[in-house]
Amino acid sequence: MQNTNNGITDLQILIQSMEPVLNEGVYVFVTLENVDTIPRSLTIAEFKEAEGTTLVLRQEDAERFNLTFTFVAAWITLNVHSALEAVGLTAAFATELGKYHISCNVWAGYYHDHIFVDIKDGQKALEVLEAMRF
Repeated sequence: MQNTNNGITDLQILIQSMEPVLNEGVYVFVTLENVDTIPRSLTIAEFKEAEGTTLVLRQEDAERFNLTFTFVAAWITLNVHSALEAVGLTAAFATELGKYHISCNVWAGYYHDHIFVDIKDGQKALEVLEAMRF
């Protein structure tokens, strides 16, 4: 059965409505061949690749399981229901963040886009995204 609650596709409306929120905590990316020992209740995101499965976790959880990580991130959620088929939103905010030398790793959930930036850039990224709305 197809879901009819597909979200917003209009780029201008998406940008004006995106309401970025800086989530509390510090997050890390890890990659594992076998994720069976990691409780799914601890994972924020997961993506399977040929080389291994990438997990996003709170830093303290990764440390508790002695997992190796190199990227320490802040997590920003765009509180607008963007359609998965929407065109241009990721390009728009990635370009704007790039003007400030802020790299972003984007994960699209069904309802929202989630942006992971270097932990040192979290507050600045939030400010840049807020300014885009106006």
